[in-house]
Amino acid sequence: MAHIALTIAGSDSGGGAGIQADLKAMSALGVYGASVLTAVTAQNTQAVTAVHGIPLEVISAQIEAVLSDLDVGAIKIGMLATPEIIQTVAQGISGFEGPVVLDPVMVAKSGDALLAAEAVQTLRDVLLPRATVITPNLPEAACLLEQTAARTPEDMIAQGLGLCEMGARAVLMKGGHGEGEICHDLLIDASGKVADFKAPRKSTRNTHGTGCTLSSSIAAGLAQGLNLTEAVAQAHGYLQGAIARADDLCIGQGHGPVHHFHQVWSA
Repeated sequence: MAHIALTIAGSDSGGGAGIQADLKAMSALGVYGASVLTAVTAQNTQAVTAVHGIPLEVISAQIEAVLSDLDVGAIKIGMLATPEIIQTVAQGISGFEGPVVLDPVMVAKSGDALLAAEAVQTLRDVLLPRATVITPNLPEAACLLEQTAARTPEDMIAQGLGLCEMGARAVLMKGGHGEGEICHDLLIDASGKVADFKAPRKSTRNTHGTGCTLSSSIAAGLAQGLNLTEAVAQAHGYLQGAIARADDLCIGQGHGPVHHFHQVWSA
């Protein structure tokens, strides 16, 4: 029987991030991906030029349609855009007992905002306590905590613990926005346990969709029955391979996508 993961996120017309990246990553890792669209974006490797939120009743209907029929093993939540969408998603998954990966998507790689400023508090209050793990980059973690961005591993751990105190059971502090030759992703749980997933920092501009890809890959691992540390380790290794092969694709004129199917075909 196939393992199933559900992604609840926005669509990227350029195919490199959002729902499209999520489904590619899940498929590459051997997991069947189902989807609930929260927004449609007009987006490419250079900019987000339009965002259209899906009507709330349609979001609810999508969630009900999937969860009432498919045996979903894990849920990944990405772009939610507004307080009302956040509330709708929280209500829709209220009866789901499996693991939830929350990627607090706030800004696209192009720099365009994907989460309304007034929605940040709703995200903190409504979805953070529901998350098995949240996967913020350094600016997102700082925004959630209303602090300045972490600069050292010690800062990352402190902020990760701060987010756990706000209700998350675990936090993966992503170090892609950090400095130094080695990139550290730190998994911190509420007990203070820390796991360091590190890799050499790669010089490429083709990193569109890395956050979406990592969070959906973690959800895929959890749907396969891996524990959180195992799921993060699998996702981290997969993403590093996808980044390493990103330049082979040559997609678009801006921040191109990673190569989700680097293990399957060569560009």
